[in-house]
Amino acid sequence: MKLPIKILTSLLVAFTLSACGPGLVSLPDDPNNEPASTLPNDDNTSAGVIEEPDSEENIVETPPPPASEREQILSLYDYLDPNQLVPTAALEDAVIYFHKNKASFKNQNVLSIIDYRKRSSEKRWFFIDLKTGAVNSLHVSHGKGSDSNHDGYAEKFSNVSGSNATSLGFYKTAETYSGSNGYSLRLDGLSSTNSQARSRAIVVHGASYVQDQNIVQGRSWGCPAVSQANHRSVIDRIKGGSLIYAIGN
Repeated sequence: MKLPIKILTSLLVAFTLSACGPGLVSLPDDPNNEPASTLPNDDNTSAGVIEEPDSEENIVETPPPPASEREQILSLYDYLDPNQLVPTAALEDAVIYFHKNKASFKNQNVLSIIDYRKRSSEKRWFFIDLKTGAVNSLHVSHGKGSDSNHDGYAEKFSNVSGSNATSLGFYKTAETYSGSNGYSLRLDGLSSTNSQARSRAIVVHGASYVQDQNIVQGRSWGCPAVSQANHRSVIDRIKGGSLIYAIGN
């Protein structure tokens, strides 16, 4: 007996969603890879040219300040995250980095932290309002190369082209563009661990394989992808030179 197409499709989706660890369904991966050489250009770039190519000169490693200076800086931001939703050490490191390099961040309304130690089923991208201190969080994908068995945990990270893995470190958000994933946001890596972000086309974009639910999200090709429902508001909030800090194991 032949099953109707609708039923076959439903069975296929159900199988895909149940292919992951106990108790949680998992979404399928990103089927596309958007290489840097084919990135569409926005109004700020010339045709065929990627603005601000990767360079070791873009790396801004900030040595840890003395304990007394660190405490003084942190005291200026003690109103952030009043409900203690963000990992404390990560927030402190991000605040120190932001403060020491404040002039280079044009968007000083928000800083954000992605905690890749958490499973992708959890809300792990934290957005901290630098004016009010309030925090909200969303689900975000990690790279296929970081999670070989698709169990929702990112176990390895890479800065190498072709790795399809997530890169850790400090990022600065850059310009928006419209690509194969629609409205997207380019990122520049500021650490030695993510210095190839732009040439690898590691960008923020919306994806159908990310949903705002307690499920194992689909894996990207290294991009921090968010749900289609939230991608525009996320990009508009952080674009134009805000700090992102991605941490992992």
